[in-house]
Amino acid sequence: MTTVTELVSYEDALTSYDPVMGLEVHVELGTRTKMFCGCATTLGAEPNSQTCPTCLGLPGALPVVNAVGVESAVRIGLALNCEIAEWCRFARKNYFYPDMPKNFQTSQYDEPIAFDGYLDVQLADGEVFRVGVERAHMEEDTGKSTHIGGATGRIHGASHSLLDYNRAGIPLIEIVTRPITGAGERAPEIARAYVAELREVIRGLGVSEARMEMGQLRCDVNLSLRPHGRETFGTRSETKNVNSLRSVERAVRFEIQRHAAVLNAGGSIVQETRHFHEENGSTTAGRVKEEAEDYRYFPEPDLVPIAPAREWVDELRATLPELPRLRRNRLREEWGLTAHEMQSVLNAGAIAPIVATIEAGADTAAARKWWMGELARRANEQGVELSALPITPAQVARVAALVTEGALNDKLARQAIEGVLAGEGEPDEVVEKRGLRIVSDTGALGQAVDEAIAANQAIAEKVRAGKVAAAGALVGAVMKATRGQADAAMARQMILERLGVTE
Repeated sequence: MTTVTELVSYEDALTSYDPVMGLEVHVELGTRTKMFCGCATTLGAEPNSQTCPTCLGLPGALPVVNAVGVESAVRIGLALNCEIAEWCRFARKNYFYPDMPKNFQTSQYDEPIAFDGYLDVQLADGEVFRVGVERAHMEEDTGKSTHIGGATGRIHGASHSLLDYNRAGIPLIEIVTRPITGAGERAPEIARAYVAELREVIRGLGVSEARMEMGQLRCDVNLSLRPHGRETFGTRSETKNVNSLRSVERAVRFEIQRHAAVLNAGGSIVQETRHFHEENGSTTAGRVKEEAEDYRYFPEPDLVPIAPAREWVDELRATLPELPRLRRNRLREEWGLTAHEMQSVLNAGAIAPIVATIEAGADTAAARKWWMGELARRANEQGVELSALPITPAQVARVAALVTEGALNDKLARQAIEGVLAGEGEPDEVVEKRGLRIVSDTGALGQAVDEAIAANQAIAEKVRAGKVAAAGALVGAVMKATRGQADAAMARQMILERLGVTE
């Protein structure tokens, strides 16, 4: 169990210091094969079943660059308003760790494919903050270590480790911000908003699913503090592999409070990597952080330089989709939502399914209602994203259409959705199998109305005496008798007619 370092309050930390952030985001590309060999990238395959001499670093094996990986890097760079290098090359980043079978990582060092860009992020109150992007470069992922034994699941205290090299060599794009200054008390919020916006950009480009819970997008949070009025940056810490938006925000806040506590006590910040702990939002020390020279970078001798043709780059630029922030603002106006309502839709991950449901024929209100209501509730209960639910926008649109047609009411529609999620078939099939269709047949409904009146004579007399509101109780009795399947409006009309009352 990790323990929380004694901290100063967040407010007190900001009275003396300005936070400076740097965010390094690793994006695992959704290519069919690895970055430098033809091995598959299928998730969940048997350990070490997707390897070859190249990604295992065996003698004599030579790498070949994945063309789709290069194209994805250029598209990401363009979407982040970066300059695209006319000429760049790969480098070897030398270090030893068991999950890196070659004992070096093929990456880019001083010649990245994309550089000098920015991303505008919109905060919850509508303020737009510009985050400078220093570079976006290509590299490969490492393998996966599983440490057995010990209390933390980390290498310290473990009895042994298992290594799976299926992930070794999967294409990565690392996106590095410039130092983020001027964020002040909103630094944690800005960090979260940046990673969230970047994730939307990546998904919009179609180059990765960018699912943080699956490691497809990971963030390293660099943070330092400097006393108010000082120009030079303080010593930074780097919290590694933070894998949720909430955790990014919590890691920034914790490190601000921890740094301030150390500095206020007259101590010095150690430049080190740190581990983030989900259970309490704290960080603990990892290893002393290396500088670039410690990696002994040198140009990769087995790969030719990359020289993207200007015409090709311009063609890719012309295919870029609408930026997520601009798209959200356009949709918010089209849907007639407030900024707060649109932020809720964004936080729920519901923009894409709502758009697809509207395209499938539902009106805006119905699409938003079902995705932000019943389906969001079920996703929260299961701890998954909306997109992971086993229901399609077309199926949601069909449920909405059945409600509009009068075949279902909201209660029955929720049962239809339940059936679809349970794998019982398409909405119409579920409705028929479960017998959910609204009872609007006048014969069957009339019988239910007569029985409700007969069983509730006192209420019926009140309605006859002019207390029309009391008819609601009779409607309720009809709905109960028909298991919620009666047409409530028709039942009410029939009740009033039978009791000789007009509204």
